[in-house]
Amino acid sequence: MTNQKSKNIAYWVVTGLLCFGMILGGSGQLFMMKPNLEGFAHIGFPTYVLPLFGTWKFLAVIAILVPKYTLVKEWAYAGLFFLLSGGVVAHLASGDDFLQTLPVFVFMCLTMASWYLRPANRRLVLTKQ
Repeated sequence: MTNQKSKNIAYWVVTGLLCFGMILGGSGQLFMMKPNLEGFAHIGFPTYVLPLFGTWKFLAVIAILVPKYTLVKEWAYAGLFFLLSGGVVAHLASGDDFLQTLPVFVFMCLTMASWYLRPANRRLVLTKQ
């Protein structure tokens, strides 16, 4: 019981940090804030994708936090992983050093940790037919 309780606490701490970061970053992207515009220009992304990325982050947070809908949660985690791992690669390819890439890398790791730690009622159960 203690191990499961600790895992559940770890899940909610990690997921809370992940969701907070995605809402914060997604807001800056959705509203095309100046630092986001400059950052996207620096790595060579077109700025018209900013609101799209911000919207995806908001939708992923909703999917992860709302109970049930386990298949949607899997898609949300996969989408965040693809988005953030692409961000890591884009930062490195644009010449950014590890410290400049670190925030995106940390959120990519939080995404993987949240997915791994999720409780049984938030996991997709596949049945054999």
